[in-house]
Amino acid sequence: MTSANLILKNGRIFTGDTRKPRASAVAITGGRISSLGSEPDVMAQHGAATQVIDLEGRTVIPGLIDSHIHTIRGGLNFNLELRWDGVPSLADALRKLRAQAQRTPPPQWVRVVGGWNEFQFAERRLPTLEEINAAAPETPVFILYLYGLAFLNGAALRAVGYTRDTPNPPGGEIQRDRQGNPTGMLIAKPNAAILYSTLAKGPKLSPDDQVNSTRHFMRELNRLGLTSVIDAGGGFQNYPDDYQVVESLHRQGQLSVRIAYNLFTQRPKQEIEDFRKWTGMVRPGQGDAFYRMNGAGEMLVFSAADFEDFLEPRPELAASLEEELETVVRHLAEHRWPFRLHATYDESISRFLDVFEKVNRDVPFQGLRWWFDHAETITPRNLERTRALGGGIAVQDRMAFQGEHFIARYGADAAAHSPPIRRMLDLGIPVGAGTDATRVSSYNPWVSLYWLVTGKTVGGSALYPSSNRMSREEALRLYTAGSAWFSGEEQDKGTLSEGRFADLAVLSADYFSVPEEEIKQLQSVLTVVDGKVVYGAGKFGPLAPPLPPVSPGWSPVAGAGDLSGPSASPAHAHAHSHAHAHPHVHAAPVAHGPLWGSGSGCDCFVF
Repeated sequence: MTSANLILKNGRIFTGDTRKPRASAVAITGGRISSLGSEPDVMAQHGAATQVIDLEGRTVIPGLIDSHIHTIRGGLNFNLELRWDGVPSLADALRKLRAQAQRTPPPQWVRVVGGWNEFQFAERRLPTLEEINAAAPETPVFILYLYGLAFLNGAALRAVGYTRDTPNPPGGEIQRDRQGNPTGMLIAKPNAAILYSTLAKGPKLSPDDQVNSTRHFMRELNRLGLTSVIDAGGGFQNYPDDYQVVESLHRQGQLSVRIAYNLFTQRPKQEIEDFRKWTGMVRPGQGDAFYRMNGAGEMLVFSAADFEDFLEPRPELAASLEEELETVVRHLAEHRWPFRLHATYDESISRFLDVFEKVNRDVPFQGLRWWFDHAETITPRNLERTRALGGGIAVQDRMAFQGEHFIARYGADAAAHSPPIRRMLDLGIPVGAGTDATRVSSYNPWVSLYWLVTGKTVGGSALYPSSNRMSREEALRLYTAGSAWFSGEEQDKGTLSEGRFADLAVLSADYFSVPEEEIKQLQSVLTVVDGKVVYGAGKFGPLAPPLPPVSPGWSPVAGAGDLSGPSASPAHAHAHSHAHAHPHVHAAPVAHGPLWGSGSGCDCFVF
């Protein structure tokens, strides 16, 4: 018998494999699981060169797989961003902002981008512009709030050049005071392009710092037990230019997370040209088990982008949607390219399915993987249509961050099945879980698992009855075996089984028995990818390969030991009434209705 490279013993291993659901030890040989079961059976593979790790009774799970995250873009920017994830009070958040502003040299900005909302704060409100300016009078500050708002302090307004003469862009508003001067608040009405295009005006990291940032972001994901992701592309993420850093790390063998990536068009009205070019350049599955091309989307055509800003009414999609979407989907089906499509509202999904069914009559989808992302308000009828076409649905925890606003606009009854995950599963539709991080949701998968299990937002509001909540085991399966389907790798990962990839996480506490509120505090103390330790904490810390120091030195990640929040501690763990809040906004308290008035639709859209 061949000796194992690594044996983990004395653990409580949840395999996810119904044929052998539990084990106490696992042997790993050549990056795959070679034996799984009782300690005496597994130790039969012990040899002179075998590394043995005693888990001391800790819980082990298959490595988590985020089926929808923006890891490549997130990695390029991770070292630039101050995280408010899990910070318990606005006072703490402003203290962190003040401290980071003092660390940040000109002309750099302080950026708070995603992973938080006001309902997590004890004060239950957003910061005011006056508070932001007081915390950072000289350093430019950009704070993104969900898909609806951005706050810029005076220094940031000067840096981007917005004045009383700057016109509002289509689908967006620069809020102004009575004299017509910008206040510092940017409002999506209903389109987030104004938010993301303004963010893009900030200084970027140098190429070397982008490499460092990406490595630290991957290690941060490993800290939380993530071993694989499916990258959904994103606005301002151009192929192949913005993929050079991750591809370089792949060539050097420095990826600690497996990445399957989808290609996301960036040019309204020229989408088919992009996909024609890309189908001639790359093919689905090209690459290897660490870095591989996965297909098209989540943007297929800009006219099909149903923007999910629940602070605004649902936008009407363009009349050109069907013709433009059919052209792209027909091309993808003919080339057998898997595809995904961002889809929030059932009204939009109905139109998308009309197109898919039309193409399917000429170019059968049979055997072609495709799926909707999000699908918060999909109806039973459209679930049936999705199943009939062999589609899947990737769900994300955006409602954990936007649920209060959804309830204010559409009511608690509608929120109770948005998205209708239980019905999806009952119909046998493939379902995978994820975060859609990092611009709204946190990248922390345990916040998402908490949402799936409890049906609550990060602010504690109850969304779902028991009939639309998951058991802990069901939720974990969505984050493992369920998500593996979306990259066509369910035969290689998602469960701990002999012959499959040795990707696993050893947890800080027992996921299956901790109180529900403690689920979102979980993390990994030992993460293994491809049979190699990629992250360790505490007694397991010395087993992990070292990372270079965070660069640049003023990065919020470098100073995270002083700036982290309790629920989603950032990378330092491994690197040692709304009207009152916005006096210039005509707003009602969220409990009584939406925050801002209606806006017109727009066919330009950025995720």
